[in-house]
Amino acid sequence: MELLNPIDAVFLTAESREHPMHVGSLQIFERPAEQGTDFVRSLYAELMSATPVRPRFRRRQRRILGNFSSVVWAHGEIDLEYHLRRCALPQPGGTAELLDLVEHLHGTLLDRHRPLWEGRIIEGMAGDRLGLYVKMHHALIDGVSAQRLLQRSLTDDPFTTRIRAPWTVSRTEPEPDVPESLWQQVRHALPRLATEVGGVRSAVRALTEGKLALPLSAPATMFNVPIGGARSIAVGSWPMERIHAVRRATGTTVNDVVLALSAAALREYLCKRNALPDKPLTAMVPVNLRRTGETESEGNLVAALLCDLGTDIADPAQRLAAISTSMRESKRVFTELPRLQALALSALLMSPLGLTFLPGFQALPRVPFNLVISNVPGPRKPVYLQGARLEHNYPLSIPFDGQAMNITVTSTADSFDVGIVGCRRAVPHLSTLIDHLDTALTELEHATC
Repeated sequence: MELLNPIDAVFLTAESREHPMHVGSLQIFERPAEQGTDFVRSLYAELMSATPVRPRFRRRQRRILGNFSSVVWAHGEIDLEYHLRRCALPQPGGTAELLDLVEHLHGTLLDRHRPLWEGRIIEGMAGDRLGLYVKMHHALIDGVSAQRLLQRSLTDDPFTTRIRAPWTVSRTEPEPDVPESLWQQVRHALPRLATEVGGVRSAVRALTEGKLALPLSAPATMFNVPIGGARSIAVGSWPMERIHAVRRATGTTVNDVVLALSAAALREYLCKRNALPDKPLTAMVPVNLRRTGETESEGNLVAALLCDLGTDIADPAQRLAAISTSMRESKRVFTELPRLQALALSALLMSPLGLTFLPGFQALPRVPFNLVISNVPGPRKPVYLQGARLEHNYPLSIPFDGQAMNITVTSTADSFDVGIVGCRRAVPHLSTLIDHLDTALTELEHATC
């Protein structure tokens, strides 16, 4: 058995039919021209033969104190034929057919009696392309780690045919150590708990001294309502060089530009529905706390920054400047804290969100923030899967009560890829946000470049 950290336990406890708590990825590959009709069959067969399976991919929930406890993982055998399957799109196999399938897969709960991950190899796509959809429970992994694991099976050599499946142990690294006993894990966790108490004190001080935007200060919007279980998904891609051109012209970061584009798209979407509040929207922006070279074995290690999106500002350049200032001030506080204290501060910023999962608190008069916007780094050069080039990599995350939409961005070599997931009922015509993002990028280029 393996002890969960508190954040991972929250993701398990908060899950319901309306709130599937998994993150996903939709990867689109260009099939190699020299491969015949057996390419997918041979790819699937090689993946199915990839063993041994890492402990992370054999974890399943085990209750040890009754039905209200989710504090440990159990490890067991795995049925790869269940977790990885092939499926095909109906003709003509375009974006509409692809997203219709992925919306269904992404809105379906993972089986708690099995390890909490699944994958689909998707055939029948137009343009002789191939899709790969993978989802993993957020209790197992955060978005940054998920992207790193998916990239384990890719290579920058287009002629390499060997696959390194993300769930396997590399031939060049030793087998994972046997987990400590549950008692050993509890005993080792106690000193960390004492340290985290000091972290909470520092976190409270950062809030009370006015160094950070406070939760529960965001305006209510149409996104901050109870949600259902059905999902809508929208995806879009743009040349990465366009993002870098704005970044260089303004002296900001790629993440600042991502937030500015999202803010502009949200502003336009709400304006067209006469629903734009006078106060600026607030986004929660996850920031990776892992050090260079650190593994993904410790669950979720992400800080939560709150950013003023400047949606009350009409000028694109001024809005970008306001967002950059807001992010810079938030980052300064977090970088001055040790990692445990940064996690404690994140927990305080996120704590009002937990109230929405309690009976009677779903309709809080104030919301902690309006939505989550994530920027997850991807591969910086072309990568391949048995010679099939990765064209696009769309990250797909989690909406929940009071947060009916999520925007996640990554990069794929020279492509800027956006995945938007929303409650199908609460966020109508989600695909129009892709059009608004396209318009926002053009307007920002004209205003700054």
